[in-house]
Amino acid sequence: MTGSDDRPPGPLPRSVRTALDAMCNTSERRWTVAELAELAGVSGRTLQRHCMTFLGKSPQEIMRDRGFDCARREFLRALPGTRVMDVALRCGFTHFGRFSIGYRQRFGETPSETISRQMRLAAGLKSRWQGGRTSCDEPMIHLGLIEADPSIRPRMDDIADEIAVAMMRIGLPVAAEPRSARYQLVGAVRGTGRGQRLLLRLIDRHGGRQIWAHRIDDPVGASADIERLAAGVVGSLQPGLRAVEIDQVLGRPLAELGPRELALRAMPGVLSLDEAGNARALELLDRALACHPSHALSAALAAWVHAQRVVYHFTADIREDRARGLELARRAQTRSSDPTVLAVVGTALTLLDELDGAALVIQKALAANGASAWAWSRSGWLDVYRGDSDSAIERFKIALDLAPQDPLAFNSTIGIGCAYFYAGNYAAAARWQARGLAEHPSAAWVHRTLCPAYVLTGARPEAGRSLGALRSSYPDLTLSQVQLGMPPLQQTYRDLILEALSEAGLPD
Repeated sequence: MTGSDDRPPGPLPRSVRTALDAMCNTSERRWTVAELAELAGVSGRTLQRHCMTFLGKSPQEIMRDRGFDCARREFLRALPGTRVMDVALRCGFTHFGRFSIGYRQRFGETPSETISRQMRLAAGLKSRWQGGRTSCDEPMIHLGLIEADPSIRPRMDDIADEIAVAMMRIGLPVAAEPRSARYQLVGAVRGTGRGQRLLLRLIDRHGGRQIWAHRIDDPVGASADIERLAAGVVGSLQPGLRAVEIDQVLGRPLAELGPRELALRAMPGVLSLDEAGNARALELLDRALACHPSHALSAALAAWVHAQRVVYHFTADIREDRARGLELARRAQTRSSDPTVLAVVGTALTLLDELDGAALVIQKALAANGASAWAWSRSGWLDVYRGDSDSAIERFKIALDLAPQDPLAFNSTIGIGCAYFYAGNYAAAARWQARGLAEHPSAAWVHRTLCPAYVLTGARPEAGRSLGALRSSYPDLTLSQVQLGMPPLQQTYRDLILEALSEAGLPD
């Protein structure tokens, strides 16, 4: 659905710019170097040299990369009946076997797996709750006209209308007039043909600064499902808007903050998934609930904090934190139908081994907001705990597709690793968990499953370093404590982890 501008920053020779523009605007054509050189007005050798000097790639490599990126964009918004061969041809590939191998090497999955995932996302969006509601707690957003050529103006108006509907469905109030809104969402179409892209920006009207941006490639193309484009916008917008709202309360005195502001201020600590952040968040949320016991978001976040204390070894009294977490989760669940609150409640219930209740809550969250990366990720964890690795990986990747910059994206990456572990692919399990840990180094609890993955692949040096990192963060940790604080994994999975940790050297 989205992508960053693939034109490199900084000055480039005219020859390279001309060649890039030609390749960008005609992704289905396989240019020869001679054709590009003639178009750019230089010799083939000069174009080769300029591309290697300024881009580090030959023209052929650039065309291949752009072709794969083109195919990826089409698969990420695939409609029913999409055929891999048709997409490959449109993106300049004629050898389908080589295309599939190269695609898998580049993106870690087959084209069919990408399409299957998008069909599941599309089904989730179609089943969304259809009622309309807005939240008085959320900031008002005005959606302005999208700048575009008159020939595609109706299409852009349809996209703008669908974005507005998607925002209202999840409780974001849409203002009719700019003067009544805190933020303004503006857009413009750039480029021509298949190289067209819709650039969206969210502007803080108080300061005039841009706080979020999003790009949609080929918004007029036949494969552009407007409903899914809007879902991608909302999925990306939510974490960006949340980050801005958090920034606005960080510098204010605590005495001035109401329950929502206190919950926002606590959220970075909750999302950190580390012990120091957990403690900071708990203090703020206890303050909010002391004055406003019925505030649903505060109660939901506090439930998640107590669940973290249980499963990440942040507490010496597991029973007390488990009971407190369940009480707060149920309190929040009865007081709100907001999809964010429901996603948080579902997360807490999952970690506290209330899987059936968590599944119902997450189902409601996705029905209310099919673009909720948090809810899709949590549904992936539910699949991990139930032993459905394929479905889990698919759901985690949907979450990553929707909001790759979300602070919790690393947890979906780790989830993919855990799903591979359960499937017996320990090398992939180690690779994905190590990637998630690199994205969030303070999440030392990941070593509980990363170390066993290394053990089971025979990577002894890596297993030793992983265990050392785990014991450095938890000096008194034992196998029995790991077992007590372990998430609700199936027994065979638990046994395998504990045996591997014992083999690596964790004491009883």
